[in-house]
Formats: sequence, C-alpha cells, structure tokens
Amino acid sequence: MTQPPESTGPPLAINEDNRAKENRVRVRRGNSTRIWIILTLVAFIAGSSGGYWVGINSHDRMANQGSPDMATLIEQINPPDGYAIDASFGDIGPQLIAASAFKLDDFVSVYQQAGQPLTDDQMEVLERGSSDQVVFNQQNAYFLLNLFWALGLTNQNPVLDNGPMLGNGREDVVKFASTGGWSLAARPVDQLFSSTPIVTLTAAQQERLEEVVITVFRPCCDNPTHFPDCNHGMAMLGMLELMASQGASVGEMFAAAKYANAYWYPQQTLELAAYFQVRQNENFSQVDARQLVSQPFSSLSGYRNVHQWLSTNGALPQSPGGGNSCGV
Repeated sequence: MTQPPESTGPPLAINEDNRAKENRVRVRRGNSTRIWIILTLVAFIAGSSGGYWVGINSHDRMANQGSPDMATLIEQINPPDGYAIDASFGDIGPQLIAASAFKLDDFVSVYQQAGQPLTDDQMEVLERGSSDQVVFNQQNAYFLLNLFWALGLTNQNPVLDNGPMLGNGREDVVKFASTGGWSLAARPVDQLFSSTPIVTLTAAQQERLEEVVITVFRPCCDNPTHFPDCNHGMAMLGMLELMASQGASVGEMFAAAKYANAYWYPQQTLELAAYFQVRQNENFSQVDARQLVSQPFSSLSGYRNVHQWLSTNGALPQSPGGGNSCGV
C-alpha cells in the first residue's frame, strides 16, 4: 500500500575510509588537525546531498511518467457525465420535511440566493420523493451536500446515538459545525439530532455501515465519518446510511465515498489524483477507494503530507475551483 513519503532519503554513499587513507598519504604528520577538518567537511557534504539526489530521482520518475495533465485529472475526479452511486432517493425528501429537518421554502431559498435554483427533478425529490438513482455531478453536488447533511443529522442511527458526537452529553451536541451550523432546522437541533428513523438498517447493514464510516475521512479535519462533526462528515454519514439501507456492499460504499469527496473537495482530491499519478502511475479510477479515503490520504493531516510532497516535487496542480464551506 502506498504511503505518503518522508521528505528525506538515504545519504549519498561515500567511502570515507578510503578518502582518509589518501589524505594520510598526502599530508605530513604534523597536519592531523587539517585532516580532521577535511574529513568533517566531507561527512557534512555527504549528509546534506542526500536530499538533493532524492529530489533528482523524483523528478526523473515524473519525467519518465509524464507530468499529470490537469484537464485529464479533473475529468477523472469529477466525471463530466457524473458518478452514480448504488442508491435511489426514495422518499427521504418528504420524510425530512415531515421530521422538521427543514421547511421546504427555506431549503429552496438557499439555492435561489446562491444563484443555483433547484431543478424540477430536485423539487420532486423534496416534495414527492423519487425512484431516480443518485448521481453526483458538478451541478448538483451542493444540493446533495445539504440534502444528505439533513439526512445524516436527522436519521436515527447508533453511529450518532452511541458514537463520539454525544461524548459530552446531549446538551453539548449543538456545539459542532454539523449540528449548530444546520440553520435550516424547523425545530431545535438538539431535538432533531438522531430523532427519526427515516432509513432503517438491519443488523448486517449496520455492521457494513460502521465498517465504512470508521475508515472514511475528509480533508477538513482528522475525524472519520464515525465522528461527523462538520457538514461534510454528516452528509457522508447520511449518504452511506441511505446506501446501506438499500443493500449496498462495503466496496460500493467506499467507491461512493471516494467520488462524493471528489465532488465536495475538488481541489484536495485533484492533488490526491496527481499524487497517485506521479508516485504510482495510477489514474484516479484505478486507485483503491478504501485506501484513498483513509486517514493517510483523505484526513487533514494526510492531505497536508500529500500537498507538501507535490509542492516539493513541482507537481502541485492548479485549483479547479469549487468549495468546501462548512455552512449551509
């Protein structure tokens, strides 16, 4: 499994003993101090040059593989035709409204004010429900973020009831960005939190869900989806609950998390795609989803390591735009 590299490598091999012998032949007996200075200087140069040669080798690898083309990478992480997950909307929209997760007019107003008015299909999802498969694309990623945020926050599930979100008691649950930040709630958030069984899971489905949420990270913090303290984490939980309730496998849920992160965090995912292209000669679709969304890559600290490596090696891609705000 590829891990983000350390910044240094093995020092340049230098046979100091041979050099010392050559110096002893040339230098007269009374010059031992000069020999010591020379040998110390040689050792210093040997140690400091190691990083230089590692950099040369990294650039050689990139030259052999070809620099990643940004337009190609963007199409890989955000496919132009979208990415379909293994779930349909069902009646989650009407159920969320009935549970007072939000008022329809308030939800619609958010998108009007953002200059992204909801489509007829999206209104149908909210008002009547829909049998359509959920498909992520650049146009609806914001809609899905808030819809799944509401679902993750409202749906009754042991991940919320027994997990770290209630570590300080229910009275403090509103202090997280994913709870206190949900400004569309039609009733107090502490009452809305894990209040309504909108999608119910069997024991086997819950087991698969928990296997995934403990592993899926997001590059805004170092908490897994099991601790959904921001909007993206709560939205990821809601999406994965919906998938699990409809029989999705662990692998299907990891794949969906990989592409959901890609649409919600386009810049960070672009850099991850560039990293795997340069380091492992794998395009984004080839990268193992479980590995990509794990802590060493998709957490804040993991992403920062990847970012630093790309910057050091001159392979940092330009931002494609797109946001990852933690607000509605």
